[in-house]
Amino acid sequence: MKKILFTFLAGVLAVSAWAIDTPNQGFGIQIGWAQPILRLNNPSTSYPKDSLMDVTKLNGFKIGVVYDASYIAGFGSTIGINYTMAGGHSEWKKKGTVGDYPRSQMHTMYHELEIFVDWQYKFEVAKETYLMLYTGPSIQCGLVFNSREETQSQTIWGEIVTTTTTNNRYILHAANDDDSNKDLTRLNVTWGIGAGFQYQRYFVRGGYEFGLINPYANKQFINVAGETYDRYTRGRLDQWTIKIGMYFWYED
Repeated sequence: MKKILFTFLAGVLAVSAWAIDTPNQGFGIQIGWAQPILRLNNPSTSYPKDSLMDVTKLNGFKIGVVYDASYIAGFGSTIGINYTMAGGHSEWKKKGTVGDYPRSQMHTMYHELEIFVDWQYKFEVAKETYLMLYTGPSIQCGLVFNSREETQSQTIWGEIVTTTTTNNRYILHAANDDDSNKDLTRLNVTWGIGAGFQYQRYFVRGGYEFGLINPYANKQFINVAGETYDRYTRGRLDQWTIKIGMYFWYED
């Protein structure tokens, strides 16, 4: 399945690159808000379900370069490279049934690079003013996905002691780790849909990207009884985006 998907995406990039020989083209930058969403759709039954977070929402920014080309009658594409940085934290969660301590909070940081192709259609609503609809794939490579757990405990004298544990979720862990340390794959492929507005050299675009492959890495672990289990965790890594930009060079 992955081979078929990557062959298709390579064809998309090749066709888009071949078709940019047109007088209606431009090159510029874009920057905006991004919300990566890591979804957990099918956790392994080997772990307590109440220990899992079904959705991890992060907020940050996206910046990149874009090449825009119109081929015929408003139909065209935008090709580009983006860098995304996002982070977030969970609410404090009590780790016991008596009192407010100990309690923990999870802090997450995410960095990624992506190559994207958006096929688009521009509707000219006034002179040099366009509305656009677009759709297309994105290939993303995760650089950092760190989860830092901060735990607060209270001593018998009432003093609050804080400890932290940091976990790189792209690195395989020991056989006896728990679900807070699930491993992720660096590669993600999405398909996005969106709409935008362009006036002369300036534009705004916003949409949603659906994850097409499972971002969770399957692996084996051994429980305390010495029995071996397979972890088959399933989910998606989606993303909301809103970007503004301008073309340094635009030929209409």
